Amino acid sequence: MHDQTPPAQHQDQEPSSEKKMDPPPEFYREDYRPASKLAGKVALVTGADSGIGRSVALYYALEGAKVAVIYLQNHEDAEFTLNEIRKHGGVAMSMAGDVAEESFCHEVITTVLEEWDALDILVNNAGEQHPQKRLEDIPQEQWEKTFRTNIFGMFQMTKAALPHLKEGASIINTTSVTAYKGNPVLLDYSATKGAITSFTRSLAINLAERGIRVNGVAPGPIWTPLIPSTFSAETVSEFGGNTPMGRPGQPAELAPSYVYLACNDSSYVSGQILHVNGGTVVNG
Repeated sequence: MHDQTPPAQHQDQEPSSEKKMDPPPEFYREDYRPASKLAGKVALVTGADSGIGRSVALYYALEGAKVAVIYLQNHEDAEFTLNEIRKHGGVAMSMAGDVAEESFCHEVITTVLEEWDALDILVNNAGEQHPQKRLEDIPQEQWEKTFRTNIFGMFQMTKAALPHLKEGASIINTTSVTAYKGNPVLLDYSATKGAITSFTRSLAINLAERGIRVNGVAPGPIWTPLIPSTFSAETVSEFGGNTPMGRPGQPAELAPSYVYLACNDSSYVSGQILHVNGGTVVNG
């Protein structure tokens, strides 16, 4: 799918199933060459059952990290992710729950520490979106739910993890191109992504003296289960076509960015956002 937009399709469930997508997202590339960049590290990735999170979790495992796969409720997709990690010789565990619940965030951190006695990398990737054509069409409940998942959950997971992160640790947050150029039908989602960008920059300054780096990745249109579950079939058929590259990106095209920000290659990088968006210039 590197030369075209996907065929029209829609799934009525959210989060949707990755195995039902046509074509399936590319979460791994055979030509990727691991170099033990994360050997001995412990990583926690939210929203890791599918999409971007699945690819990041797998690439971290390929680089030698033990990976905690955190997800909401799609057990089948999460099990597939675990099997892929183990198939490649990696070590992983999973936990299901809602990052919008503070108690779950603390439970996750406690479990990871009990299992592996360390936490070196936190990837806040869980998110949701609900397109609406007009601001007046956005229910108060939707606005609050999107913020609770996308930014409250990020705050809560980071707060729970921080007491256990040591000098040299890395926090990576998934923001979006919508934080920089907006989106007319994703008002609440775009607002949360703007908040994530500002949170990332401010937290990086706050934690600099503790030797903990904080960065973000701002994906453009990426082919993940979020797309067919939240957009109409017609919109999906045009997805990514408005980028300079004329197509959506694949999760496997994002994962190396997260590897870079997590490993020592980026030891002098903090408070920054990597834009993996198909060529859209946002100057941010």
